[in-house]
Parts: sequence; C-alpha cells; structure tokens
Amino acid sequence: MSGLDLRAHPHRRLNILTGEWILVSPHRMKRPWLGKIESSAAERRQPYDPSCYLCPGNKRASGDTNPNYKSTFVFTNDFSALIPDVSEREHLRRGLLVAESESGVCRVVCFSPRHDLSLAEMELDDLKNVIEAWIREYSELGADPEINHVQIFENKGELMGCSNPHPHGQIWAQRSIPTEPAKEIFRMEEYRHGHGSCLLCDYVSLEIKEEERIVFQNIDFVVMTPYWAVWPFETIVIPKRHVSRTTELTESEKTSFADAIKRLTTRYDNLFQMSFPYSAGIHQSPPDGHDHSEFHLHIHFYPPLLRSATIKKFMVGYEMLANPQRDITSESSAERLRVLSENHYKKQALHAR
Repeated sequence: MSGLDLRAHPHRRLNILTGEWILVSPHRMKRPWLGKIESSAAERRQPYDPSCYLCPGNKRASGDTNPNYKSTFVFTNDFSALIPDVSEREHLRRGLLVAESESGVCRVVCFSPRHDLSLAEMELDDLKNVIEAWIREYSELGADPEINHVQIFENKGELMGCSNPHPHGQIWAQRSIPTEPAKEIFRMEEYRHGHGSCLLCDYVSLEIKEEERIVFQNIDFVVMTPYWAVWPFETIVIPKRHVSRTTELTESEKTSFADAIKRLTTRYDNLFQMSFPYSAGIHQSPPDGHDHSEFHLHIHFYPPLLRSATIKKFMVGYEMLANPQRDITSESSAERLRVLSENHYKKQALHAR
C-alpha cells in the first residue's frame, strides 16, 4: 500500500475526548449497506395507558400516585441506584480489595404526559420544556455540596434496557465524578494548557471546514458523527459557542438545542422506519466547586443498530479484549444520516384518538 486511504485501508483513529483508540476496517465492507433492509413492526401505543406507572394520575410501584401533570414531570426514582443518606465517605481496603461508599440522588424525567410521543415526535416548545427541566435539575442537584456530578441521560427502547415504554429519561447525581466524564475533563484541561484554546471549539471549526462528518447544523449547534465514532450511527451534538454547562444557554440557544435534538432523533427514526433505540447523555461541567471553564458542553448519542431494525452491533471478541472496532466509517454514516428526511415517517398503526 502506498499512502493511507481512510476509505479503504485499516487504520486507527484517536478519540480526542478520552485519549483512547478505535480500529477502523473499511475494507471489510466495500459497500456499507449490503443485504436486506428490514423495518420493525409498527408500535401501537395509546396517548394514555392505564397500566403505565409513568402516565399522569397513575399509581407507581412505590405506591405514590403521579399528579395529573400537563408538561414535563420529574420525580425521585422509586428504585434509585444511589441514595442520599450515605453521609460520610467510608473506605474499605483489604489488600487488593478496595471499596468506598457513594451517595447520590436518582430522578426520572417524564418528557410529557403523552405515553406515545418520543422526543422526535414532540412539538418543539414541549421539547424545550424538557431542556428547561434538565437545567433546573442540574442547578438544584448541583447546589448540594455533596453532589459533584450530574448525569442527564436517556435509554430509549427495549433494546437499550428501557423498563417502561413511556418516553422518559433519567438523572443520576453523585458525590464522585464518573469515569467517562473524568476522562473528558482531563483531556480538555490538557488541551487548554497545551494549546491555549478549547478542544471542542477547535474540533467544531475543523469539522465545519471539512464537512464530511456533519449531519446538519443550525444557527447555534452542529450535529456530526465524530471522527472516532465506535457505534455505527453514533453522533455528537455540540454548541458552536463555548458553553460549559446547560445553565449558560441563552433562550435562543435552548430553542436551537431542542431543534437539534428533534431533527436528529427524527432522522434516526427515519433510518429504518422505526422508533430508533439509543442511549444518549449530556456531558457538561461538573458542579464540584472547581473551575472547569475549559469544558465544552455536548451530548452523545449511542445507537446500537447496524444495518437494519433487527441487526444490532455487539461489542465482542477483539472489542472486549483489545479496543473497539468498526467497519463502516464515520464519513459514510454521516452521509447516510444527512440525506434522510426531517419529516417523521408515518406509522402504519395510527395513534388512538
């Protein structure tokens, strides 16, 4: 081989946010979309489900009854992974066996009272209400001196382990800073010290110039498949202005943020004509009392589907034992998403009236 061709030759790409590498093997798939493209059976969900423990007015497993909420509704998770009454940090060490106590709060965010509307199907103003709820929760939870990180995320679909079909997300706030955000904080700090500028500001400028991996952009946000993407249709949503946390977003930026999320999730649904599963989460400056002005707000989308509604990418073999690998390049994924319509596909089974 003479000269590295990223479209044809195996190569490694660096994830600038974590410092980790991914193996890309495009020669294994000369055409990204071989084989049959399948769609899943249309979902038939009612606007209200009397058996759903997240719908308005219904009783939850805890015995509490939801209010008849009309907009985004947030409550403390009845089965929290973290609890707040672990008051003192305790350590346990027996040679190589090490543990420490961890405290925190877990909350559930019901996006809307409608049981049948995902983020892609919500009106823009209603989606903006979700963003406002995220901001309020970040501010409230982050004001607690025992909370040093607030993770806002959504697991969408049964494939991602979602336990209830009512569209909702979660917030886990805890005393320590988890592994993935800690990697990004370190890399952004390191880049600022070495270059005197913001890592993601420089990256966004480069991507806008190259255009290959951009799915779309609006006035305030850019949506792209990151150069180092692991999952087939992984994307990252980044504000063009340097913003460290959601509380710094202006009113117009909140609207742009809602627009970016709606347009992206609609494209996802249109890809295989289904309610597209994913895990997504916001990474922002932690409320730990330290200056993290180098941090640049962004949201990751990690969808598991590969070639159709029924074919999932798994992390197996080499990927579990060495490092992640993909055959489809980020550039071809971006092109596939870029050409999709932003009008939501019509479900075969209409919503009940």
